[in-house]
Amino acid sequence: MLAEHRAVAPLRVFLVVLFGILVMLQTFSLPGQFAHMAEESPDFAYLRWPMTAVSVFWVLCVQVVIVSTWKLLTLVEHDRIFSDVALRWVDAIVWAITAAWAVLVGVFLYVGFNASDPGLPLLLFLMVVGVAALGLLMVVMRALLRQATTLRTDMEAVI
Repeated sequence: MLAEHRAVAPLRVFLVVLFGILVMLQTFSLPGQFAHMAEESPDFAYLRWPMTAVSVFWVLCVQVVIVSTWKLLTLVEHDRIFSDVALRWVDAIVWAITAAWAVLVGVFLYVGFNASDPGLPLLLFLMVVGVAALGLLMVVMRALLRQATTLRTDMEAVI
């Protein structure tokens, strides 16, 4: 358990840095990028706001995962990871991944039906499969956490 506690502090530093970068992306970079694209390619200017909204939503989903991970790290520090509270934070991660995946499927379908080149739809399909695998992995991890929580509760009842 000592190794896990040593990993918590550096992980928190990386999570703070990542969260800060995502906030900058969400507020400055993405809206500015899509505004610039609308100016440079007036034919696609109608996509400026939908692309901005979708991108900001995906960043928000990642931020939910970061905050949930932070909360789970707090539970690890206090040796309370095997609790119902932890399951709620894992549920938040699963729901954030599910929401991001659902929007990604919508984007994939829109691009797939309107694309003239197979490159972008193929890349989006790869992302759909990857995010689905990540979401399913989190569902399995949640099931393992539930089993471990039940086992620990049973062991504490015996002792």
